[in-house]
Amino acid sequence: MSFINDSFMLKNEPAKKLYAMVKDLPIIDYHCHLQPKQIAENYQFRNAFDLFLGGDHYKWRQMRSNGIDEKYVTGDADEYEKFLAFAKTMPKLIGNPLYHWTHLELKRYFDIDEPLTEESAKRIWDKCNECLARPEFRAQELIKRSNVEIICTTDDPIDTLEYHKQLQGFQTKILPTFRPDKAVEIGKETFIPYIAETGCKTYEELVAWIKARIAFFNEMGCRLSDHALEYVPYSTGDAKAAFDKRMAGGELTKGEIDSFKCAILKACAEEYTRFGWTMQLHIGALRNNNKKMYKKLGPDTGYDSINDLCIAEDLGAFMNLLEEASVLPRTILYTLNPKDNYVLGTMLGCFQDATVPGKIQFGSGWWFNDQRDGMEAQMQALANLGMLANFVGMLTDSRSFVSYPRHEYFRRIMCNLIGKWVDEGEYPEDYKSLEKIVTGIAYYNAKNYFNF
Repeated sequence: MSFINDSFMLKNEPAKKLYAMVKDLPIIDYHCHLQPKQIAENYQFRNAFDLFLGGDHYKWRQMRSNGIDEKYVTGDADEYEKFLAFAKTMPKLIGNPLYHWTHLELKRYFDIDEPLTEESAKRIWDKCNECLARPEFRAQELIKRSNVEIICTTDDPIDTLEYHKQLQGFQTKILPTFRPDKAVEIGKETFIPYIAETGCKTYEELVAWIKARIAFFNEMGCRLSDHALEYVPYSTGDAKAAFDKRMAGGELTKGEIDSFKCAILKACAEEYTRFGWTMQLHIGALRNNNKKMYKKLGPDTGYDSINDLCIAEDLGAFMNLLEEASVLPRTILYTLNPKDNYVLGTMLGCFQDATVPGKIQFGSGWWFNDQRDGMEAQMQALANLGMLANFVGMLTDSRSFVSYPRHEYFRRIMCNLIGKWVDEGEYPEDYKSLEKIVTGIAYYNAKNYFNF
């Protein structure tokens, strides 16, 4: 019998009962990195490499850790040879979520029960490729088969959203998410070229352009923004002066950088509040550590890590700035460093209000934390400090069309954790109340919170 069975990760009887309540609920994937173009064109995957390994830096990191030459990771090797190199890596990934994710994907989409190894690689490659040649394994059909109700992609403000327009009749809602990082990160080398693309000459023009783009995204159904931040900036300095200095080629101090970023984020938050959007703040990534490989491969190729900055004071000051101006939108705070779980878990309670239950959310275990220990730690911190029952739950944060079993993975972990508390007598076996909690976290809380 496959280890991916009905009881997978469910270690107590209450957990099994709770999982039965959530396993067939639709998926709301409110943050991912799927390409709208591939969805709109109903992309057909060339083979199992294209589906499982193309663009997946989670897997690339582990292949490098196994001593696989870069030729077989991102290089020019034959695609089966790359898949085989990953298959050789898989048996060593005991305890790693990739082992579970990969086998959930093989089971749910291809009905493959055997473990992926060097010995089984050719059989699995052939069976997957045979399936991928059929129409029901194209991009749109994979989404339908995954029971996905809503997908929120991640989109630059410059994007015309042409593919979202093409997808307006698709049964799964494909909605854009506003990601203005290139317009915010004034200290990065990409800033001046990006501003040239916008056509903006002054700080005032940039603010007006951002607001106009938010309005356009809103017309296209956007309900969320997303910001990737090493830390949340706070400064009351002169943002216009910082912009002018940077555009003239000057080097900015940290204070000048923060004054600009804080002002731009506040201008965005004003519009998010006006349109009823949710603002997502992803905090704590230290990016592109290996400069040699960054120059060779570019960003998002597996060379990022966790930062260890102190984030609490400026985060609190920034949120208070928005609160005092009455422009603090619904907000989800994510941390890449689990040392800050209790920082975020306590910050939430400072800014909740009666407009919506759980207005300020502690986001699910993110990136390096979207594994069992990380998810449980996030949910335990939220339960200890706030209200787990109002949690908006899981997202894929993925570039893969077969990543939706990660929702199953999360739902199993969530039900097992809550089931454990019930099994140990820390919460009554009141399945009417428990059903509201687990189905809320799995689906209904997100549907209501984002006003989809």
